[in-house]
Amino acid sequence: MNSINLIDVRLILPELILGATVLLLFVGDILLPAPEKKKTWLTLLAVLGVVGAAIASVDLLSLMIAYHKGATAVFSGQLAIDPLGALFKVVFAAITVVAICTSLLSDELPDKHMGEYYALLLSICLGMFFMAGANDLLMVYLALELVSIVSFAMSGYRTHDRRSSEAALKYVIYGGAASGAMLFGISLLYGAFGVTELTAINQAMGLWAQTDAAHLGTMSKLFPLTLLCAVTLIFVGIGYKIAIVPFHMWSPDVYEGAPTPFTGFLSVGPKAAGFALLIRFFIGVFVPAGNGPGFLTDTHGIMPFTVDIPLNAVLGILAAVTMTVGNLAAIPQNNVKRMLAYSSIAHAGYVLMGFVVLSSASIQAVVLYLIIYFVMNIGAFTIVQAVRDQTGGELLSDFRGLGQRAPWLAVAMVVFLLSLTGIPPFAGFIGKFYLFAAVVQRNEFWYWVLAVIGVINSAISLYYYMKVARSMFLTPPLDETPIKAGWGYNALALVLVIPIFVVGLYWTPITRSVEASLMLYRSPAATTPVAKQP
Repeated sequence: MNSINLIDVRLILPELILGATVLLLFVGDILLPAPEKKKTWLTLLAVLGVVGAAIASVDLLSLMIAYHKGATAVFSGQLAIDPLGALFKVVFAAITVVAICTSLLSDELPDKHMGEYYALLLSICLGMFFMAGANDLLMVYLALELVSIVSFAMSGYRTHDRRSSEAALKYVIYGGAASGAMLFGISLLYGAFGVTELTAINQAMGLWAQTDAAHLGTMSKLFPLTLLCAVTLIFVGIGYKIAIVPFHMWSPDVYEGAPTPFTGFLSVGPKAAGFALLIRFFIGVFVPAGNGPGFLTDTHGIMPFTVDIPLNAVLGILAAVTMTVGNLAAIPQNNVKRMLAYSSIAHAGYVLMGFVVLSSASIQAVVLYLIIYFVMNIGAFTIVQAVRDQTGGELLSDFRGLGQRAPWLAVAMVVFLLSLTGIPPFAGFIGKFYLFAAVVQRNEFWYWVLAVIGVINSAISLYYYMKVARSMFLTPPLDETPIKAGWGYNALALVLVIPIFVVGLYWTPITRSVEASLMLYRSPAATTPVAKQP
């Protein structure tokens, strides 16, 4: 092994730690005796592995930011090592740790199979790490498939439950179709340009535009049909992962049928990884690199000399339709998990709305909102899980009188729901404020229309969120017996509520941290931080 490969291995230390932990979990599940102690030891091993990966990611992030080491790529450009990818890895690790805690508390998962459950969960986390750093279309596909295939198995983990089996089957069908479409799009893109590395595709597109302009005697804005088909098919694969319309149909059934701890993880982890991949793909392929440091998101956006199809407008329409469909479909739902599934679709529309602008401010807003969304959404699913474990159901009727039977859990649920709505002084308001500010900052008519649609949808979401609050506090319980959820649920709810208030009142540290991490790998020669707003 030469020195270059040794350096490559050092830079993927977080992934190596996760991979080693997965192997140890499989081995430990087989070798450890005493089933009553096995769950404790395997949980501890899983947490230590994820925390170790997070520490390694923080170390890389701090080195690149503090010492201006810049971004680089490893293994022949397959993986990018840059601050934005490292930040996403820290977020993914935090999501996984919370998912491990909720899994430990849940009554839905059999203790004797927790070793393989944790191993599969960490395998998804490993796939999300690769998605955050994918710099080549081959790695894009492999990382997405690692997350998807393992998610199929996790959705149907409760083999005795028909709803869980149905959820897994639907997930497999939709996921297989989306993966096939994406692979076909990748083949078209490779056939058009002969390369798969994202920056190389960008350079090939620029060269094509120059050659076309010289041939026609003017700067052409033609967009080849093959390229349009390729990008559309690739977007199908990513859009299915983030559950935007019209690739969202799997989401409600899978969220309802999957084990609740995994549903909470699925609603935030793979969704955030999908947006991380979307950012890297669109900026890597469609945003021209500047002559100096920075890529020209704020001055040019998507390459104007190559793209004749208004991709910003198409993505904006998808964002508006996604948030509207998600919110309207959530209104009649009586199953709280299914309601949160449609809510998750709507929030994907909010994030896509911010991504449409493709400016440094919008990228910062997207990353910030994904971090805040993780805390408030997985918190809501934690309360749903606590109620399900105690009552055996997850319908609105099961939440009746929760304010009387379990006051703290009911108050925490209201905090999470109000934050999801975007009401101050909660963190969700800060996230949506940054998203809307990035959109209207363009000061163009259609961006204002998109922002207004987002505000209207936020108001609509308040209606069905408050249906849950009404059931908890204004509807008498069918059973007045107090719910004893245990100290684990109460402590986890407190841990998740605190940052909702803290960020809602003092958000400067987290916004500055996200802004400092906005640096993407763009070329072998130099690193490229996001261009600042003029």
